Amino acid sequence: MTRTLRITIGTRPERNSLEDTLGAIDAGDGVYPNPSRLSIESLTTFGRIFGPTNLELLEAIVQHNPSSIRELARLVDRHPPEVTENVHELADYGLIELEDESRAKRPTVWYDELEFSGAVPVQGLDTDSDTPVAP
Repeated sequence: MTRTLRITIGTRPERNSLEDTLGAIDAGDGVYPNPSRLSIESLTTFGRIFGPTNLELLEAIVQHNPSSIRELARLVDRHPPEVTENVHELADYGLIELEDESRAKRPTVWYDELEFSGAVPVQGLDTDSDTPVAP
């Protein structure tokens, strides 16, 4: 079975899902993010997250299955503090997981493929900020 991480670019609030979420909160139910979906707020953020540096790290994690961030840094020939910063950003967005391996953190990828969708306006895009501007 293929595990897919679905990534949406831009935010499109859906009334039904907002009402469902608010109803669940009112009912006292827990509201948890869907780990197989990732919503990225803007094209600028998407470009940063999926830039060459982070893609190189993701590829190295998938191909070599490093036992630690330090080993990952050696694989990509970069300094561990720089790699650590990128790895934590990838983990914050849910693109990798960090598993405790004694004193080290082991970066892992839980999905087999990425699926992208979304609509980002080309006209009126504010290139100085992180938020698309309506035309």
